[in-house]
Amino acid sequence: MRVGGEVVTQVGAKVDPSRDDIRVDGVRVRPDRPRRYILLNKPTGYLTTRSDPRHRPTVMELLPIALRSLFPVGRLDMSASGLLLLTDDGDFAQRVAHPRYGVTKTYAVTVRGVPSDRSLRKARTGIRIDGEWLKVTSVRVISSASSETTRLRVVLNEGRYREIGRLFKALGHPVIRLHREKVGFLNDRGLASGAFRSLHPDEVSRLLEISKVRPSPARRRPRSRQPLRGREVDA
Repeated sequence: MRVGGEVVTQVGAKVDPSRDDIRVDGVRVRPDRPRRYILLNKPTGYLTTRSDPRHRPTVMELLPIALRSLFPVGRLDMSASGLLLLTDDGDFAQRVAHPRYGVTKTYAVTVRGVPSDRSLRKARTGIRIDGEWLKVTSVRVISSASSETTRLRVVLNEGRYREIGRLFKALGHPVIRLHREKVGFLNDRGLASGAFRSLHPDEVSRLLEISKVRPSPARRRPRSRQPLRGREVDA
């Protein structure tokens, strides 16, 4: 931590947040500043990260400079598109991203071929891949214009590393396109690719209300000044 440009190492050092320039990891701490909540419709070709050592495009480049101190809630793979929340509220990020809270994510997924009823049932009941048990909460066919591709609607309660892509590839139907349509009740209607908007306070409250499971006190993690980005990585 730095206060007024000086590194502070003394435990119990007193500072005045209203007057002092306090920074943690280079980010200024503003305790009285209202939290910000952004909903972005991520295009393909952007990494869900704040920076990339290889200088590839990131989702932060889709935001104005004033919002680039926010953190993504969970992740979408570079080849995936769709809804992504960004915030500076760590508790909110934890409640939305972690599977124990039950905030579902809904995807439109295009796969190769036509999955059989048996394959779709396996996707729901789960299969073990690389030591992990992968499954979806629900899946149904949206359309199948030919024997070459099928569009599915997939709902996840948790998102392990590239869970949808790994699961359907193992079932013999590799994912061609993946778009996250919904986060909880939030949807992408009226939000063009690459566009963003602020969440209404009522939307923030409702997302917190639908988080139906609370962690036990013994397992509660210490609060962080930065949002927890969790394990959620899809496609």
